[in-house]
Order: sequence, then structure tokens, then C-alpha cells
Amino acid sequence: MFPGSQVRVGTAGWSYKDWEGIFYPPGMSRRKQHPLQILARCFDVVEINTSFYGHIKPELAKLWAKIVSDVNASFMFTAKLHRSFTHSPMAAMEPTSAVSIRPNDDDERLARQGLEALAGTGRFGALLIQFPVSFKNTALNREYLETLLRQFIEYPRVVEVRHSTWSNPETIAYFAERNVSFCNIDQPQIGRALEPTAHVTSGIGYVRLHGRNYDQWFEAEKSADRYNYLYKPSELVGWKERVETIAEKAKITFVVTNNHFEAKAGANALQLKHMLTGRRVLAPEALLEHYPDLRRIADPLGEKQPVENLPLLRDEPA
Repeated sequence: MFPGSQVRVGTAGWSYKDWEGIFYPPGMSRRKQHPLQILARCFDVVEINTSFYGHIKPELAKLWAKIVSDVNASFMFTAKLHRSFTHSPMAAMEPTSAVSIRPNDDDERLARQGLEALAGTGRFGALLIQFPVSFKNTALNREYLETLLRQFIEYPRVVEVRHSTWSNPETIAYFAERNVSFCNIDQPQIGRALEPTAHVTSGIGYVRLHGRNYDQWFEAEKSADRYNYLYKPSELVGWKERVETIAEKAKITFVVTNNHFEAKAGANALQLKHMLTGRRVLAPEALLEHYPDLRRIADPLGEKQPVENLPLLRDEPA
């Protein structure tokens, strides 16, 4: 598709209760089949969410890698850095800045243990350092970011900033000098929110689609409501073109859908994969039933014998 580069499309997370009966078969929680066994047959990457809310346990990182290796030999993971490094402990009530972010020694030790275990599997693609929209481009915040980037310098680093003050030539040059990837995002355009970009500042291109749920983005009663948005194919075309632009410069490009409500991320990721490859894709039968328009581009996944005796290990806090 793109000479000398790879494009991998997947979802942010895989373990959501409302995916049962939509992306996964009904009664999935009682089956011996792990959700990753289904996800890895549809996609080539998944972004780990659990590392943002709670540090990855090394034994789980190794097990997840084993599960996908039995299904998709080329499957990779990306992982979010723990929120203690990127968000104020009171992020819902106060702006996040270098002054309000307070990681401790245990946070670094536990984060590093999980990341090292994941890297040791050979399936770790990138570390996502995700800041909220309140983290603005100030001298103090740039100084904090510089320290953080050095702290995790051994990993391929991707920085997601959501405030428009970061989208300027100086920031792009700063990232490129440090071999750090700029995360290109789609989000509701509210206030000074960062607009869609197609920046490439290292060998890794990264795209995250959050949805465009303007009404629920800041006022949602439940956090999941914020991501209740299904992109129309016409809205994905612009991102298909941006991904192609990014892939022309990057060695590997990760495209991650985060609009996870009722597996809308899965549906849109498959649509993007089809747009980028020009080929029909595989989708779980339950997803085709819930989003019947997918049948135009997708064939049913079909049954596959599950790997026996694998516990249902979640990618989110209990």
C-alpha cells in the first residue's frame, strides 16, 4: 500500500461491557475465549488502556502477547503512560499543568515494570503520553515535558496534546529533534481544541480518533457517553487521506479509534482499514448485525476454536 511503510489500524482498548453482544458474542464473559483472540483476527494493533488507569502487571503483558501470537503473528500493542505523569489528580476539577501533575517514585517503578515486560515480548509499538486539553503550551509545561521525555527515552514515544497552542512550527521542530512522535487527533472542535493535523516528527506516525460528540464531551454524566459517536464514511475520508500523507513519511503508522461506546470504534476502524487497503475486511457476526452497513465492506469472521483455559483478563480496571 505504502512502499517502505506499514499502516496498522485498531481500537483503543478491547474490554468494554457494552461490547458483549455487539463486537463479541453474547455470553462472552462465560466463554473460555479471550476477547483479544477475536480482536486480533480483525486488526493488527490495539492501544492498551489499563496502563493509564492502573499500571500494567508484567505477567499480564506477557500473557496478552501470547494470546495474540496464537492468532495474529504480526499483532502489536501500544500503551498509554499512566495518568499520574500526565494529569492532575483533580483533573476533573482543576486544569492540568506542570504544577499540578504529581507522579511519585512508585509510579515510575511500576510503570517501567509493565512497559519493560511488554517491550520484552517484541510486540510493543509505542508509548502514548496523553495530556488533556487544559495542558497548554507554556514554558513551564515544556520544561516538564522535556523531563518526562528523557525519563522514558528508551521507548518509542508519542505525545498527545489537545490544546491548539501546541500546533506550530516550533513544537513540530522540537518533537522532530527529539525523535518524538506528534499524535494527530480528531476531537470535538470546542474552544481552543487542537484541529486535525497530519504531522510526522519521527519514524512513527500516530492517529487517534475520539469522535465528535460536541454535546456530551464536557457535560457527559458518564465518561462513556463522551465517546458515543459513530463516524460517517464521508467523515472518515479526510482521515484516510491524512493517514496516507503520514504513511508516506513514517516507517510505521498506528491509527486508533477511541469512540468505544457500543463498539463504534470497532465499526469505524474496520471502515478505515477497508478504505486504506481497498480490500474487504473481516468482522464479527455480532458487529455486522448491529451495524448492517458494514456488510458492504466486511465478511463475517467465522468460528475459530478458542484457546483453552485462558482467564478473561480485562484491559480496564475492575
